[in-house]
Amino acid sequence: MSSPAQPEWVSLADHAHLPLLHPYRAQAVLLVNDQQTITQADFLRDLARLRAGLPNAAFVFNVCEDRYYFLLAFCAALLNNSVNLLPPGRQRATLAQIAADYPDCYCLSDSDIEGEIPCINIRTLFAEKKSSENTSTDTTQAPLIPAQQLAAIAFTSGSTGKPSANKKYWGTLAGTARLLAARFTQHLTNPTLVATVPSQHMYGLEMTVMMALQGECCLHRDKPFYPADIRQVLRNTPAPILLISTPIHLRALVNAELPMPDIAGVVSATAPLDADLATATEHCFNTPLREIYGCTEAGSMATRASTQTQQWHLLDGFSLCATDQGFVARAPHLAEAALLQDQLEQQDDEHFLLLGRNADMINVAGKRASLADLSLKLLAIDGVHDGVFFLPTRDTANQRPAALVVSDLPEKHILQQLALHMDPAFLPRPLRKVDRLPRNETGKLTHAALQTLWSQSHD
Repeated sequence: MSSPAQPEWVSLADHAHLPLLHPYRAQAVLLVNDQQTITQADFLRDLARLRAGLPNAAFVFNVCEDRYYFLLAFCAALLNNSVNLLPPGRQRATLAQIAADYPDCYCLSDSDIEGEIPCINIRTLFAEKKSSENTSTDTTQAPLIPAQQLAAIAFTSGSTGKPSANKKYWGTLAGTARLLAARFTQHLTNPTLVATVPSQHMYGLEMTVMMALQGECCLHRDKPFYPADIRQVLRNTPAPILLISTPIHLRALVNAELPMPDIAGVVSATAPLDADLATATEHCFNTPLREIYGCTEAGSMATRASTQTQQWHLLDGFSLCATDQGFVARAPHLAEAALLQDQLEQQDDEHFLLLGRNADMINVAGKRASLADLSLKLLAIDGVHDGVFFLPTRDTANQRPAALVVSDLPEKHILQQLALHMDPAFLPRPLRKVDRLPRNETGKLTHAALQTLWSQSHD
């Protein structure tokens, strides 16, 4: 098998057209699972069949959970000049709220969804089109797409406020994937990506779908969730393998204490990893672990080897500039500069430290701390299965944080352990034990969900 090609960087200013698959190799494996192997040429034929059955519309909700159906829907919309709408969830009210701003839309799903939005079941449509076998497809080359074409609109999870729309151009998505491939997979030959994250989330989109399209990677079709299922998929997948996951999934994997097969690497994002979990993850899989720093506005921006350094290393082409409003990130493949919502400490032109999120910083009795850092200290306590520090209301002025904890330990013991690692001003008032935290598919906790749980535990 040929060695990986040298990365080709993307600039939106070039007004270029970029191939859907880069580099295109007709017989290269694009997607696998236990039942089948799909090559790049197979994918183009399937894509042509699906496109023939789709309506003309400006926007398409892509809520497919199966990775291949998501991939087909994403690319079919792209080639039909429709914009993929990537909502933070599949709830009827969420889709209706977004659709109000994008009236010329329909929904592509691999399961039935109730609501007023016209919905096409991609499983049914694809089966019908595949059985007809009457579509002639050119598989000698991949179709070209303008770099400046709007490919998707990603919506934030709402963890820091109301969900907002973030436009993603084809060149931006392709450029990010090539940068990530240069950082993670250039030393590997056609690695398979096994992911526990949904494709609709920016991290999932970049590290699964786009890495398969632009990073010379093979995508595993399944989205395993439970530790035993993840182990089974890893055992049945040919090497080399990269596991794409989150801190909440990795914590569950480590705590399950199941023997895991050796793999080529683990990638984590969505929240910082504490040092103990990073070390335990590397021991669990006998492989290096690396984290991604990014945001919905700019996508993936930097990486770090979590057990070796606290510093983040910017992806090639990125630069940071300090302004009165905060740090601004720029890169040739971005449509515009992105104002970051985090507090950083720049070390040099390529490295920085993450101090905390602006909306995450609290001030108690003149002392400042990050809620995320306090939560990491809580999670580091032996016997705490899950937990979070947060403010029960949005008013951050001198408000003491509260904590919700999943643990069999007495509350007094947890508070004693916390007192060893933080200023007394930040000890949670109060700390409440709950059965579980309302995390979404990527392990994030929205403020609305925490408030609901807090009210329920208070009652």
